[in-house]
Amino acid sequence: MIAVANQKGGVAKTTSVIHLGVAIAELGKRVLLVDIDSQGHVAEGFGILADQLAAEMSAVIEGTKRITDIIIPNVRPNLDLAPSNARLADTELALVNVRFRELKMKRILEPVLDRYDYILIDCPRGLGLLTVNALIASHYILIPMAAEYYSMLGVSLVLKTVQSIKAEGNIDLAVLGLIPTRNTHTVHAREVVERTRAELGNQIRIFNPPVDESVRFKEATGQGKTVFELAPETPGAQAYRAIAKEIVHG
Repeated sequence: MIAVANQKGGVAKTTSVIHLGVAIAELGKRVLLVDIDSQGHVAEGFGILADQLAAEMSAVIEGTKRITDIIIPNVRPNLDLAPSNARLADTELALVNVRFRELKMKRILEPVLDRYDYILIDCPRGLGLLTVNALIASHYILIPMAAEYYSMLGVSLVLKTVQSIKAEGNIDLAVLGLIPTRNTHTVHAREVVERTRAELGNQIRIFNPPVDESVRFKEATGQGKTVFELAPETPGAQAYRAIAKEIVHG
């Protein structure tokens, strides 16, 4: 189980979840995407209207549905989706008063662990209660980092949170790696990626190549498609497929 998280927004987190999920599924693995971001963008990325969902993750967290009740099967071959929408924001607030609230996600996902080779959790921006839940439930965290200065600074906070989770709630949590995203081939972007490799490369895996910024990702999202379907030749699409192979094959 892999939590995809960063305390900063705008780092292509959901784009990474969708495209890595599809790419890993293309390698013949059974994949479940779990969206715990109230924006509901994972569903939208597959052309599913999030605000029209009859049941989604908020109902599972509240206990009125089971995870198996809300999974949408085969959004792509080998790929299932546990979606969310705006109702999840209210649910997170209510979760504050629940006993053992940090273990909620772990218990929710237990019934489907043996059904999938990979479960990717799209966490909300920030390091709030739902993200902490995902980190306690997961074996790994994957960190997308936009190739810009402030995004690089935010990574250190994520790594500190990982150490706290390991010490207090999930000793097995490990950093799967960092994905440089939204790469623009500017001097600034190159310096950010090079500095990140210099400062963190001996501690965590930094995936290569970086995922280049491309309008094709936005165009694909607008059509409810992945960039693999719209423009598979783009460097960003090829980067996600290469990273997926590295995740699966080591």
